[in-house]
Amino acid sequence: MPTISELFIYPIKSCAGIALNEARLLATGLEYDRYWMAVDSNGAMLTQRAYPRMALIKVEIASHELVIRAPGMSELRTPLDAAQLDAPFKVATTVWRDAAYGLDTGEECAAWFSTFLGIPARLLRFDPGRERVVDPAYTESVGGATTHFADGFPLLVIGQTSLDDLNTRLNAKGAPSIPINRFRPNLVLSGLEAYEEDFVETLSIDHAVELRLVKPCSRCPMPTIDQTKGERNPDWPNEPTDTMSVYRANPQRNGAITFGNNALVMSGAGASLRVGQTVEAELGFDD
Repeated sequence: MPTISELFIYPIKSCAGIALNEARLLATGLEYDRYWMAVDSNGAMLTQRAYPRMALIKVEIASHELVIRAPGMSELRTPLDAAQLDAPFKVATTVWRDAAYGLDTGEECAAWFSTFLGIPARLLRFDPGRERVVDPAYTESVGGATTHFADGFPLLVIGQTSLDDLNTRLNAKGAPSIPINRFRPNLVLSGLEAYEEDFVETLSIDHAVELRLVKPCSRCPMPTIDQTKGERNPDWPNEPTDTMSVYRANPQRNGAITFGNNALVMSGAGASLRVGQTVEAELGFDD
């Protein structure tokens, strides 16, 4: 039976993730996942796609604060609770084409991110008084869903065996293996066949949590960025994209390369997910 082998959250969108043994599940995804996002002077989101050094920004969830660190920078702290921000002003922004709403975290955070990224930048905390609605085309069956600053869905699920298969293909051409952090999943499952998550319809955990897998995740060039160095491997700058393009182009997504599956929380908000939990996977195949 499949099990949860790894759990990750990414408190600041496009910055380093945190591996957890246990995480609280909310309707919007895992607690603290993508609650913050860096934006430019126009309020547009900043990501590793244009600023790969963001991978070097590491975070820690302290008792009441998000602790932020990066090479050559002093430690930065900002409240976990949006209500503790000092008179923040509200910012309307977008995540791709979706409207999203943030609270500015202040001048100290703005100066820190501007210095590290080399451009005028600010840090937003998702406004808990607003909602960001997931694309209704994928949520009709569950009556709608919301998320924070994630690309589009509350959760991303990947099977460990899928990564193992990809690494076998990379090694066969002489390229090095890559870790799962290149794909930034929330849940990693062991015990599935390679790419079986493509066909999973629901995941049930402890008879309390049910997740609906609704859309294969289209991959941009971000998996080419080494998350420990904040840059591409100069010897293999287009991997794993080149390898995946040979066998992971999805005709149902207009030829986009897909890896992993996006999920909605159907039930169990408030429960905890833990590494080692067993998962029941129900397959569903399109006609």
